[in-house]
Amino acid sequence: METRTLGCTVLAVLALAIATAFLWGWGFFDPGLPDYRYRLTVEVETPEGLKTGSSVIEVKTSVAGRNIVPMPGAVSHRVRGEAVMVDLGARGVLFALLRSDDNFDWASNVAYRLAPKMPRVRDAEGRLDSDSDFEAQYATMLEHREPIELPRTFPDVGHLKNQPARPMLVRFGDIEDPSTVEQVDPDDLAFTFGPGVRLRRITVQLTGDPVTKGIVERLPWLPDRRGSLIPISGGTPKHELPLGSRLNVGDFLRAQ
Repeated sequence: METRTLGCTVLAVLALAIATAFLWGWGFFDPGLPDYRYRLTVEVETPEGLKTGSSVIEVKTSVAGRNIVPMPGAVSHRVRGEAVMVDLGARGVLFALLRSDDNFDWASNVAYRLAPKMPRVRDAEGRLDSDSDFEAQYATMLEHREPIELPRTFPDVGHLKNQPARPMLVRFGDIEDPSTVEQVDPDDLAFTFGPGVRLRRITVQLTGDPVTKGIVERLPWLPDRRGSLIPISGGTPKHELPLGSRLNVGDFLRAQ
């Protein structure tokens, strides 16, 4: 009985090893690219002086294998971190979200899209080698350690034009009530927070610091929310929905 059990165990281990080798060989799994963290910093000028807030965000990147259907070589990201909070005292708290106005995944690629680029990598026939090029550009990003100031829009790439490069900014009329969330114009903070308040700059900078934690202390209701901040009413046209119906917990906090 012991001999038979041992034999079955050996066969099971061999089968697992063969299956793993098969899958790796055919490119179903990819070890991924190095994780990285960046510090997102928001600086606001006020009559009381410069106010700043920052948050360290982590990005894990993986690439689909050569034979993954329907998108071999597709790049995917996972983000861990939380929105930036800038405490403006009696004026309230400004939040820079993990998304932009039009992109929920903004936080996963802002550092890559704004980092310095190297010449495109091409094959022997002069054609763009997309896989090698992405890896080379990724490596270049990891080497850049200086802060990068976010412009209003990302550089145009192909059909991607005029995309907001800055995160969405919001505040709460009542920080204890998620339904009071409202969007803030980055070019006119004075309209929301009063005369003399303006956005100085927003930067991203690669760092080895730990991922920031603490937003739940300021927004204790956040962990209890599921989906959007405000429940969506059926049949309401999208353009008539309040901002809180279009924002969700993942815009403020993401944990892997």
